[in-house]
Amino acid sequence: MYKDLKGKVAVITGSSTGLGKAIAQRFGKEGISVIVNYFSDKKDAEDLVKEIEKTGGKAIAVQGDVGKEEDIKKLSKVAIDIFGDLDIWINNAGHQKKIPTHEMTLNEWNSVISTNLTGVFLGSREAIRYFLEKNKKGIIINMSSVHERIPKPHFVHYSASKGGVKMLTETLALEYAQKGIRINCIAPGAIYTPINADFKDPKIVEEVEETIPLGYVGKPEDISNVAVWLCSSQAEYITGTSIFADGGMKLYPSFEIKDEAM
Repeated sequence: MYKDLKGKVAVITGSSTGLGKAIAQRFGKEGISVIVNYFSDKKDAEDLVKEIEKTGGKAIAVQGDVGKEEDIKKLSKVAIDIFGDLDIWINNAGHQKKIPTHEMTLNEWNSVISTNLTGVFLGSREAIRYFLEKNKKGIIINMSSVHERIPKPHFVHYSASKGGVKMLTETLALEYAQKGIRINCIAPGAIYTPINADFKDPKIVEEVEETIPLGYVGKPEDISNVAVWLCSSQAEYITGTSIFADGGMKLYPSFEIKDEAM
């Protein structure tokens, strides 16, 4: 669909499952060579590489903890050594765990912040350094969340990390706009992914859908569609923006006037 993307090279962190996997699959179909980063899911990552290769794409699986500087550098090095360049960096890796704030340990806080926020900083910095060195108008997409705007009790570490990602993205976008480097966020709402394991319970899904004006939980493809478009020339005038793919969740649905009440 996006011919200008063919031959590009992308690093996608946390891409063995979930949203990262969907983005990697779509990138492969667009002819983008993909570094599939994983933390512990080696088999899933290698299976994804095989899937991308079967559709005519190129990919390689690389283990790494995005909260570690040396691992981020490794992702960049592999991309350049194997595929010869680096055009796109997707900071997708993230996790969360439900814990009341008064019970949260410092280790639990640091674990989420390290992946969700520090990992975004390290990945963005690594990509920007390369783009500046090569005078390249590169692209960075940071995976935020509807919770960069909507508070999420019992997930203070997650909410804080996503709020931080929003401001990090806007700051970097302003700082490097004159170099032609575009940096944006995608802010998903409720999506069927492993991080939302509770969605296996139909009752929970029904409760969640009541908070979504469009009335249904999204699919990973809904996010990969946004990602590939943001990387294309069709989005060349967009930077420093959070694109919400949330079915309207951020629109205060409790205030919605239902049809029968109109």
